[in-house]
Amino acid sequence: LEEIPRPIQNSGNILKQGYLEKRSREPSFFSSEWHKRWCVLTQQNFLYYANEKSKQPKGSFPIERYQARLDPQLRKDSRKKCCFQLLCPGKRSYEFTAPSPAEAQDWVEQIQFLLRDLSSLTIPCDEDEEDEEEEEEQLSRDRDSSDSMNNSQNSTLNPEEPEPESEDIYEVVPGELPNSQ
Repeated sequence: LEEIPRPIQNSGNILKQGYLEKRSREPSFFSSEWHKRWCVLTQQNFLYYANEKSKQPKGSFPIERYQARLDPQLRKDSRKKCCFQLLCPGKRSYEFTAPSPAEAQDWVEQIQFLLRDLSSLTIPCDEDEEDEEEEEEQLSRDRDSSDSMNNSQNSTLNPEEPEPESEDIYEVVPGELPNSQ
């Protein structure tokens, strides 16, 4: 059996998708500056299609190293709070308008979350839980240690308790006598 290629919209690695208006790079005198596009954010790419049934994207780019931010100055009309930008030094920037300010915020947050994940050098695993337990034990020991120092003045009241070992923090320099008081 021949496998039929599936459109990206049906693949399992989609993080967000929906209609956005994309600003055209070179608006012509005869067409609008903003075009409605079906946009798809995957774990590695941002793709945009003519509509949600399109099989071939009109454009795509790897999302890594891009930054996402809200930008109300992209438009002067009532939809200015729905705008966001995708920027990458040395690469083309992309400008979008979402259906609502909340939707624009969600796109930006999803992209920022993905970018933080992509730039992370650590891979979470079960060892993280062990590290947290070790940190908690260390904090507990530190607290116990500071408590024992605070209680060392009271050690004469309980002669059964051994005197805590104290480290001398002063250095004796040869040729000098320690001050006697």
